[in-house]
Amino acid sequence: MDDDLWDLISPLLPPQKPPTGRPRADERGLINGILYVLSTGCFWTDVPRQYGTKSTTHRFHLLLSTQGR
Repeated sequence: MDDDLWDLISPLLPPQKPPTGRPRADERGLINGILYVLSTGCFWTDVPRQYGTKSTTHRFHLLLSTQGR
């Protein structure tokens, strides 16, 4: 994803959690992982590691889906 597209998408994402605890994984990587699954039609278990873990990518997709984003 190029910087121009990221600049459009990033304000629409849910806010980060408070700084107490583990920070969220790289959101840009997670979005790229979601786009990878949606464009290739592969299973979540086949998400390349460069986008984050399969479970984190899938959970972030579910979070965005339930919030209607």
